[in-house]
Amino acid sequence: MLKRWAWLAGLAVLVLIAFLIACGRTYNPASNGLVIVTSKGSGLLETFSFSLLAGNNIPILNSPLNTQLLTCQLNGVPGPVVLDPKGEYAYTIVSASNCVNGQSGIQVFQVQQSGNLTAVGSLIPDEHAITLSMDPAGKFLFVLEGINQNSSPSTPVPQAAQCYQSTEVGACSYAIGSGGSLTPVSGTYNFVLPPGFQQQYYFSALAPTPTVLPPLQNGVQTAVCSNPANTALQTQYLYVTDSTNGVVWEFGVDTSTGALTNPPNQTSVPYFPGVGQTPPNVLQAPSGVAVEPCNRFLYVTNLLSNTVAGFSMCNGLSTQSPSCPAKLDGSLFPVAGSPFSLTGTANGPGPVISDPFGNNLYVLNTLSNTISPFHISPVSGSLTAGTVVGTGGLQTIAQQGQLFATSIAIRGDDNWLFVTNFNSASLAQFSVTPATGALQSFPTITTDNYPYGVAVK
Repeated sequence: MLKRWAWLAGLAVLVLIAFLIACGRTYNPASNGLVIVTSKGSGLLETFSFSLLAGNNIPILNSPLNTQLLTCQLNGVPGPVVLDPKGEYAYTIVSASNCVNGQSGIQVFQVQQSGNLTAVGSLIPDEHAITLSMDPAGKFLFVLEGINQNSSPSTPVPQAAQCYQSTEVGACSYAIGSGGSLTPVSGTYNFVLPPGFQQQYYFSALAPTPTVLPPLQNGVQTAVCSNPANTALQTQYLYVTDSTNGVVWEFGVDTSTGALTNPPNQTSVPYFPGVGQTPPNVLQAPSGVAVEPCNRFLYVTNLLSNTVAGFSMCNGLSTQSPSCPAKLDGSLFPVAGSPFSLTGTANGPGPVISDPFGNNLYVLNTLSNTISPFHISPVSGSLTAGTVVGTGGLQTIAQQGQLFATSIAIRGDDNWLFVTNFNSASLAQFSVTPATGALQSFPTITTDNYPYGVAVK
């Protein structure tokens, strides 16, 4: 009898070893994609592997079954997360929150071949970082700073604010070095609030312009700008939404150092819509912003009016507005038909992304747990609404005014899209039809509690 039990125990060990080996092989970069999710519930990052053909997913790092009793694993609460263009390093904002000895800043993680994540260095202090965006070329990380609780309308607005030192709202940049390292770069811009603007302004979202163009896909031109004869612009701008004053601020970017500057021919950071350009109600609580990857148009979501405003950029391309000044400076002018209304039951537009080839736009509606796809006209930049799809969220929570769908990310091959469902511990998964931008829902992925940020490679 003892030998029989010993044999069964040995067999169980072999099965367990085989299972662990199999789990270690669940991610193959040649046939699988990888999703990174930040969990505010346990203060950790999770990774999931999914089939590029079938979409089937398998948890790799911090399976939700193993994290139910964990808290503050990062000594803080992670929020927004981005991946570099090669998918080698992930960057996330960590907030001290209620964690004992918690810290706030930016943490870098290396993405391992197994799909696991390894922290790179220590947390980089950045007390009030609220959101971040990666330079499409992978050279710089841009960060927005929230309002310090000690600030007041009487506090002077900083000149050339540095997020990692600032006590006010600001924007800053980090140069990305070898091994994913970050080096803060001092800005040289002059930020001035015009008369009538609220001093307690709030930067809500940011989007840099590309200095690289979408490549050919297996020799096929999938973006209007991916013709090998085309070259990317050497100038770069960073556009930031101000939800309090209802404008978009435009920073210049030094493409050598990453320093934020005044745009060309400007003595301070300008804002749009400018006086006399557009009706004053075009932007109402702007909450999301995206520059499509062909560097032609910029889109802003309006939380209060359920619309998307579209602008052409003054950058010398054939798509720019005839009203652009002679000296190109990145100014914004509305495209025909802007702003564009959401359709159906879509409500509360927030984060917005373009597909990797600049053909379609996806708006995440945080108050209705839906995604609104739009087709981008390659000539005018106008938007044509597609079919709205749900994220699998709990409508009762959305109707109570609480954010539910929080973050959205699309894979570089334009085939898969993901959304975090904050209040239901799940990740919505969609396959994308690149030719039309249509989304097909897949079963939601169970995550740890309160998933917030998402990135995909």
